[in-house]
Amino acid sequence: MTNPLRSAVFGLVAGLMALPALAAEPDLSPEQPGRIRAEKVQAAIDLIPKDYAFVTPGKLTVATSPWQLPFGVYATDNKTAVGAEPDVAQLVADSLGLELELIPVAWADWPLGVSSGKYDVVISNVTVTEERKEKFDFSTYRQDLLGFYAPKDSKLAKIEGAKDIAGLKVIVGSGTNQEQILLAWIEENKTAGLPATELVYFDDEAARDLALFSGRADAYFGPNAAEAYKNALKDDRKLLGQFSGGYPLTAEIAVVTPKGAGLADAITAALNGQIANGTYGKVLDLWGIGTEAVTQSRTNPPGLPKS
Repeated sequence: MTNPLRSAVFGLVAGLMALPALAAEPDLSPEQPGRIRAEKVQAAIDLIPKDYAFVTPGKLTVATSPWQLPFGVYATDNKTAVGAEPDVAQLVADSLGLELELIPVAWADWPLGVSSGKYDVVISNVTVTEERKEKFDFSTYRQDLLGFYAPKDSKLAKIEGAKDIAGLKVIVGSGTNQEQILLAWIEENKTAGLPATELVYFDDEAARDLALFSGRADAYFGPNAAEAYKNALKDDRKLLGQFSGGYPLTAEIAVVTPKGAGLADAITAALNGQIANGTYGKVLDLWGIGTEAVTQSRTNPPGLPKS
């Protein structure tokens, strides 16, 4: 593998800067009194097709999956979704001059729900792929990043490529994109005669962290947002390097809308309005994932290729 890092790494330098610390434990109340709100974006409202029929008139019905912070979890009432994705949904609804109707759903159920017209949009950590673009439209709002993390007192300074994992024990999820990256790097190191890397697997998040902080593993490679959020709360780990979730290709997370419904351009304009005025950045920073911000929302950009 020739060094593809120049084009494949999203924000490595920025990612190695100090991550923002959260001021306090997150508010998980269903009322969300501190949720960041946004002003209308008239340019976005003007792009809503005149004949578009919202699921509920005057409301933006958004499906989201409460499964893990910072993306989203159930509030203290065990039925309301709260987190970064619901907050992004609020920004979009506010921008379009609509009331937000947030519907918690199982992640696997969103494609049918959008296709059948049950929801206007889905905001649930969905990556843009070429296969999905055949059935849905997309408005990007976050980089899909993976991150290498180690305990804060680790002697490791950075991981930029294959040679940096030689001789290490790295925790990774089985069957994930990040596992495939590591397996390719291991083969590269084997060809170069470098020390072997041991991959370590855990099904339980608590067991994984225990192994990492007890020294039974050197680093963890996984979705950046979840680790960045935990670090913003605890300040007990450090980021060694960030890579696109589609490595060596870039990947982005997006709002999903029905194919050809005409709503995607309005949502893209709404997001760009909030990016420009800084409100979007405040939402991501609130959940400790500001390093995953995009500088511009795009409608239906190139997605990850079909497998």
